[in-house]
Amino acid sequence: MAGSRKQALVERVGQEVRQVGAQSALVSEAVASRFGLHPTDLECLDVIFLRGQATAGELAQATGLTSGAATALINRLERVGYVERTSDPADGRRVVVRARTKAIAPIAAIYAPMQKRMFELWSSYGERELEVIADFLSRSRALSVDWVSELKRTPAKVSRRPPGSRRRARG
Repeated sequence: MAGSRKQALVERVGQEVRQVGAQSALVSEAVASRFGLHPTDLECLDVIFLRGQATAGELAQATGLTSGAATALINRLERVGYVERTSDPADGRRVVVRARTKAIAPIAAIYAPMQKRMFELWSSYGERELEVIADFLSRSRALSVDWVSELKRTPAKVSRRPPGSRRRARG
């Protein structure tokens, strides 16, 4: 009986994680569209902000983007003023990208009400529960990063068309 309960809980966690991921994508789409950004650009801007700084290579590695796509993304964010390139103080040969805090303040303001509610929710958990949640999220993210990297190295074995779909005859 205990095994079936655990299996049911594992499946529930899987469903909830998928739904949180889908909702997160929808939130990113809604916020990005307010600022004329692509959701990927918004998410990468957040990666840069959370890290404090990143090189194009680090951003590519963290996101699964190619180095060329990461550079193009940085160029777009720089053009609209959300990031700046500077020399790495530790190694003047490297260029790092940093979020421009004042420029991203309007984006942060959009998220503020949701962030406040989330912090209230999270604060309702005890310290031990928060440790488990933080561990779960950290390990899940790391597993996801590894899986995306693996996926990008593996050639696609399936058609991009849904099963049963047919090509239209061109006439």
